[in-house]
Parts: sequence; structure tokens; C-alpha cells
Amino acid sequence: MREFKRTDRVADQLQKELAVLIQREVKDPRLGMVTVSGVEVSRDLGYADVHVTLLGEQSPERIKENLAVLKRAAGFLRSQIARRIKLRHVPELRFHYDESVVRGQRLSSLIDEAVASDRGETDEAADDDASGAAPHDGASDGHERD
Repeated sequence: MREFKRTDRVADQLQKELAVLIQREVKDPRLGMVTVSGVEVSRDLGYADVHVTLLGEQSPERIKENLAVLKRAAGFLRSQIARRIKLRHVPELRFHYDESVVRGQRLSSLIDEAVASDRGETDEAADDDASGAAPHDGASDGHERD
């Protein structure tokens, strides 16, 4: 079995080319800072699902507006890809918003908060131990008892 499938290689190349094309060639002022986070190509190379993320504002209206701009530019992007990549048939581009990056950032911040609050509780417990609140049994003070 081959190590890399053709669809995977095409998807990787499409991701690289689309990232450059969207950044440099799409001249719509409504389009924000778009990052191509992944591309999945169908087996027959007929469709390419392009997953994008937005930097900055994450409101649903803004996401919808950016996806509409990309959908309108899909024909142009497809024609540019046809010039850059040697394919018999360039896949039809379908754009999707990728929430995984935003969700990952949110989970990471929740984990950081939990760790910080956990450290705060253990620091308070350590302060209590240092202030003499811990019981003293006398066995470790160096004097033997009969």
C-alpha cells in the first residue's frame, strides 16, 4: 500500500495554493484575515471541502459574511489553481468555517484557569502548614522517649 494517497497530496497542494491566493489575490475589503486550516478532497477529486478560520472577530455575522465572499470568489480561485497545479479536473471548492481552533483556545484557557485555581488552593494549604497549623507528634524532634 502506498504511504500517501493521491487525494491527500492534492489536498495538501490545494491548501498551500489557496492560502497564498486568498491572501494575495482576493481583493474584497469585507474579507478578514482568513487562514486555510485544512482541505479534504473527495475520492473522485470532484469536490474540495476547504476549512477556514478567521483571526480577530468571531461573530456569527462576520463568519457568514467571510464565507459568502469566499463562495463568490470560488470560481476565480479555481481558475487560478488550474493555472498553478497540473490537474485534469480542478475540484469544486466548498468553504466551511473551522471552529476547532477557537474551541481549542477556549479549552486551553479553561485548563489554565483550572490549574491556576488549583495552585492557589495548594499554596494556601502550604501556607497553613508553614504557620504551625500542622500537628506535631514530637517523634522527629531528636529526643527519644521511653
